[in-house]
Amino acid sequence: MCATGLLDEKGKVLSNKHLGRNLYLLTVESPQLAKLMEPGQFVHTLIPGMEGHILRRPFSVYATDAEAGTMDILYQVVGFGTQHLSTLAEGVEISNIGPIGHGWKAPEGCKRALVVCGGVGAAPLFMHTSEMVAAGIQVDVVLGAQTAEAMVCADRYEQVLGSPAVLATDDGSLGYAGFCTVPAKELLDTNSYDYVCCCGPEPLMKIVSRMAAEAGVHCQISMEKRMACGVGACLSCVIDTPEGKKRCCVDGPVFNAEEVIW
Repeated sequence: MCATGLLDEKGKVLSNKHLGRNLYLLTVESPQLAKLMEPGQFVHTLIPGMEGHILRRPFSVYATDAEAGTMDILYQVVGFGTQHLSTLAEGVEISNIGPIGHGWKAPEGCKRALVVCGGVGAAPLFMHTSEMVAAGIQVDVVLGAQTAEAMVCADRYEQVLGSPAVLATDDGSLGYAGFCTVPAKELLDTNSYDYVCCCGPEPLMKIVSRMAAEAGVHCQISMEKRMACGVGACLSCVIDTPEGKKRCCVDGPVFNAEEVIW
């Protein structure tokens, strides 16, 4: 255990698949974290072979398999750290600290929920969607991506839903041609929801938060900020709220939408 009370688990890379463009799916051996992770929580990863870079990288957990003792992380190559991560081969030892943060929570008595995801924002909501479906909640899912090639989570979501998700691509190569906020708004205007949850680029979450507020529906979002320590000490990932500044790592990353001052 770490001094923070979090678990520092070392395991091996089981696979590191290139899914298309700059998107990868990392599967790691992590039997303890696989049992402990809750939907919306994340891990702080020490990327091996980067000894000159002492800071860990935060990654949302896409899925876990407690029986197999594995954890899936969907990530996008955006800089030196993730570029190096994409080169890790099977069998390499990797360290993850977790579970970190507060995750998703559907309101009591929720009967119908709308899930809106943009890009790799689909990963932090997959486990939550699975749990809601298992609990008998009717879930509608809108997935947005830049292109059809980047729509890498649709099959897994649709397998859980047992029905098609609503797909939207910026370039019109798959599903609705345009931003996913448009079909999300149509669903909000058409159906009666108890809950909206959204993860993706900040402009997307801001728009969805406003739409949910206008519809009078409880909404949660997952905030992403640059992090250093990942455990609440360095204050590098703060956001403004009506109650003052809060840390995305340990006070979030999931917040009620009305808490966030954009």
